Amino acid sequence: MSLPTMASPTLSPDSSSQEALSAPTCSPTSDSENLSPDELELLAKLEEQNRLLEADSKSMRSMNGSRRNSGSSLVSSSSASSNLSHLEEDTWILWGRIANEWEEWRRRKEKLLKELIRKGIPHHFRAIVWQLLCSATNMPVKNQYSELLKMSSPCEKLIRRDIARTYPEHEFFKGQDSLGQEVLFNVMKAYSLVDREVGYCQGSAFIVGLLLMQMPEEEAFCVFVRLMQEYRLRELFKPSMAELGLCIYQFEYMLQEQLPDLNTHFRSQSFHTSMYASSWFLTLFLTTFPLPVATRIFDIFMYEGLEIVFRVGLALLQVNQVELMQLDMEGMSQYFQRVIPHQFDSCPDKLILKAYQVKYNPKKMKRLEKEYTAMKSKEMEEQIEIKGQVTRAQEAEENYVIKRELAVVRQQCSSAAEDLQKAQSTIRQLQEQQVPFPPHGGPVVSAKSEPRTCQSSTLSPAPGGGGPFDPRG
Repeated sequence: MSLPTMASPTLSPDSSSQEALSAPTCSPTSDSENLSPDELELLAKLEEQNRLLEADSKSMRSMNGSRRNSGSSLVSSSSASSNLSHLEEDTWILWGRIANEWEEWRRRKEKLLKELIRKGIPHHFRAIVWQLLCSATNMPVKNQYSELLKMSSPCEKLIRRDIARTYPEHEFFKGQDSLGQEVLFNVMKAYSLVDREVGYCQGSAFIVGLLLMQMPEEEAFCVFVRLMQEYRLRELFKPSMAELGLCIYQFEYMLQEQLPDLNTHFRSQSFHTSMYASSWFLTLFLTTFPLPVATRIFDIFMYEGLEIVFRVGLALLQVNQVELMQLDMEGMSQYFQRVIPHQFDSCPDKLILKAYQVKYNPKKMKRLEKEYTAMKSKEMEEQIEIKGQVTRAQEAEENYVIKRELAVVRQQCSSAAEDLQKAQSTIRQLQEQQVPFPPHGGPVVSAKSEPRTCQSSTLSPAPGGGGPFDPRG
């Protein structure tokens, strides 16, 4: 496999390439005994390189303060720096060979590759090695990138709002119209369009920002897509953040098992794990440590996944257990913000060493994952059952109200029917008692009275005498 084309980055997240070219003074792993003599000799050379770096005060100042371009090298009159240049050259040759023979190294020299990555990938090789580690060198989605930038995303306002908060002190991202902010916006927008379920999550911008310090935006986009798909990050950044809950659950178990006294103190102060550890998992320590330290952790994450976050997190608690147990909740919050981030500025290798002294059992972590999943399923079932009980209670209450109202209506209907019967009876009685008038104003004849009979065929004489009435006058 030939060495893929890579950009020559001008930005170093380490603020120096020497830190990345160096190797730990003390070996951070326990796999060295499985390596061949030649491989052990190579690692010893890398460790010697790191020792010389630390011995050279000018190199140390350069490590902590300066930024150089890809063609830079240490220049020093000291013999240490002179020896260092030869080791640097060896390192360049070694990593160049690794990149060109990647498949061979992954298949046959995995242990040595793991050792080298734990000792730190040289800055100028990170772009290509990170792409190789996550198999992001030939992704079809790269061809969609330019088209995605032409589209509109519903997350654009949120992304714009948060861009200035991502590495605000880093020169690449300073200024509203800076190149860093523009390419960071592009990558975050493009991802929000290819994964609409996740869209945009603020913590992810720090990861993309680190990638952009190493490589062009198209490559950074591809690496980020792969990290989201294959490194559990997508589950961490989903709106439900269920994976974050699992990570906190697993970390709490490790804390309780390995640091029970500190765990008890945290509980007594209501200092919940999520208060300090959530950002560790969501940003992979990029918002916790300065970039030289955080990038070393990211190197290992690219090869070994989230395990390094658990290891480093617990290592930090082990190192600071005595001090933390003397503090209340507010004091611990301040300690995590001000003290812990800068404890390993001068020697990140010590942190890596501590991390690999932490007990980590993958089988136990898998069992905890199953426990957590079962627990959440049970909680969901209980919530559904409670919701069902509430629904049934509401339905029973509604039925009771309806039945009560129906009883009232029936009573009213019954009363109305009785009133109607009485009214109809009264009407019949009145109709029966009513006396009809004759058609020409004659005397009223009761319907029940007998008809009068005439006693004489002639009319009686009119008062005052006179004969019978004669119609003819």
